[in-house]
Amino acid sequence: MAFSLKNLSSLLTVAIQHNASDIHIRTNEVPCLRIRGELVPIQTKTFSVEDINDIMKILLADGSHSAELSQKTEIDGAFGIDNLCRVRFNIFRYFGVFGIVLRVINTQVPTLASLDMPSIISRIALQKRGMILVTGATGSGKSTTLAAMIDHINEHSGSHIISIEDPIEYLHPQKMSRISQREVGKDTEDFNSGLRSALRQDPDVISIGEMRDPITANIALKAAETGHVVFSTLHTTNTVTTIGRIISMFPSHEQPEVKKRLAENLYAIIGQRMLPGKNGRTVIAQEIMVTSAGIRDCIAGKDDINRIPIILSQGQGKSTNGGQTFDQHIMHLFQKGFIDKEVALDAVSSQSDFIQKLIVE
Repeated sequence: MAFSLKNLSSLLTVAIQHNASDIHIRTNEVPCLRIRGELVPIQTKTFSVEDINDIMKILLADGSHSAELSQKTEIDGAFGIDNLCRVRFNIFRYFGVFGIVLRVINTQVPTLASLDMPSIISRIALQKRGMILVTGATGSGKSTTLAAMIDHINEHSGSHIISIEDPIEYLHPQKMSRISQREVGKDTEDFNSGLRSALRQDPDVISIGEMRDPITANIALKAAETGHVVFSTLHTTNTVTTIGRIISMFPSHEQPEVKKRLAENLYAIIGQRMLPGKNGRTVIAQEIMVTSAGIRDCIAGKDDINRIPIILSQGQGKSTNGGQTFDQHIMHLFQKGFIDKEVALDAVSSQSDFIQKLIVE
């Protein structure tokens, strides 16, 4: 019996019911759900070659990628089922057969309130110019946080928001703003072409799915320099490595100028980690940097870049900055009862400092 859209809907429903972030589908194996960071097999039949082919036909039904299947070894895309969810998919070959990974995306655009984000994120989202980066490992919720920030602008500002995505995940309705969501491969050739064109489309806000190379970084900096606010994501672990990654994208002879431009135009970095919370929940820990005079000096090379965490730790709770380190937020999550002590100790950069603060407090 052919694997139908109804069967795929049932599989996605099970994933949603178990709060799974991803579904792994492989030839001649049972599917697995990624739940709280671990792959958990589903007690069902193994998926045959025919089942995999049927699923690929469903995912590629719009015809945008189907011609590529015989020529490429992997395909990225997005697919939606009405009143259920959207998925971001990757189809890939291994050992001569196909595998599929589905990233489950709720059709409801997240809000900052629903994600329980600190109030400073709302203020960062409504910034009128500069570069704002959301960073973290794969699966840390970067796209979700970015979507919630775009939604916040959409709710509170009459702006033209241009997003360049690969693929489009959340579908934003038009509220106060006008949103032009462009998908790489369908609406624009690539990130760089879309970003260059965006500068000629009267944007207020430009959102780039990921900053991948020096060309993208350079155009994004140019957009920030010309009075726009630019959002993007990077696969980096913290503020210091994010700044270092951007600078290292460029040749060594260009790096002094890049440091200067970045110091002048980088407004904020929101770093994220997923931690296992209590009662089966997943909790987001965040490092938040809002650029200050001291941080600008660190970025520009006038002071040691490794001083940034110290500056962030001194800004927690201050309205002028409001930044925080990962360790400070992890302590907050532990004190509020969202995570266990063992999780906190495993996540902080210094266990001895964490224990000392517990003793003092």
